[in-house]
Amino acid sequence: MSGDQRTMIKGCPSQYVKLNVGGTLYYATIGTLTKYDNMLKAMFSGRMEVLTDAEGWILVDRCGKHFGTVLNYLRDGSVTLPDTARELAELYTEAKYYCIQELGEACDSALKKMTDRDVHPICRIPLITSNREEQQLISQSNKPVVKLLINRHNNKYSYTSASDDNMLKNLEMFDKLSLRFSHRVLFIKDVTATNEICMWTFYGRGQKVAEVCCTSIVYATDKKHTKVECPEARIYEETLNIMLYEDCDSPDAELMQATARRPGAFGYTSDDEEQTAGAGAGAGTGARSKHGLERLRSNKQVARATPAPPQPL
Repeated sequence: MSGDQRTMIKGCPSQYVKLNVGGTLYYATIGTLTKYDNMLKAMFSGRMEVLTDAEGWILVDRCGKHFGTVLNYLRDGSVTLPDTARELAELYTEAKYYCIQELGEACDSALKKMTDRDVHPICRIPLITSNREEQQLISQSNKPVVKLLINRHNNKYSYTSASDDNMLKNLEMFDKLSLRFSHRVLFIKDVTATNEICMWTFYGRGQKVAEVCCTSIVYATDKKHTKVECPEARIYEETLNIMLYEDCDSPDAELMQATARRPGAFGYTSDDEEQTAGAGAGAGTGARSKHGLERLRSNKQVARATPAPPQPL
């Protein structure tokens, strides 16, 4: 501006000066500005020229956001540092510019401590609080979804001796699977539902593909008991099957047919039921599921091996 001029500032320590730092206005005494050996002391002790406007404001071409913190540090010798890493870095830059070594070292130390404790978890498990929240998570996820419903208090009867141990095994398996496959599958946990005790549900592209119920009612001599089991092989198999639904642009009807089970086939058959159930029905269901997956993989291999038709001249 035409009214700006360069001048030397030197006066008694109690004299106030007017500072315009990047458009933010401050008042400070020369004694505060020259208290420590830094750039500000050189500016206001007559060793450096400063730029002033027509109204006598001393112009400093820096952002004025943290200059108040700088002044408070010069006044008191200490200051409360910002809480965020971004503002700490900004204050550190200003301290370096004004050559205030102690303030810069304090900011640098705080930044290092903040970086050390700012650890982002690799695996996050959402806890379902309502049916609406569950539907939104499943429909909006771009990954397949595995849900574990577990609520020990839904039981009407007493548990069998191994049920508590098997319930813990289900929880441990859920933790291990989520740690291993969380980058490919969204794992969610439901601990508020009142319709089941322990059940796994597998979703692909927003649709339920499979379900493994881990509870059954067994009959003792005098009363009923609730039995909880952990079919690890079945749960692991369904988790691997659900990964066939990732990274697909549109629904694949053959994939849905090959991996989906009939409504009556949902759930896990307990050891006691297996002894009384017919072996032929179980073998037929397993064979159909196996053949469906084999047919899907075979068709995809043939599609990859078939050469593209020649382009017309």
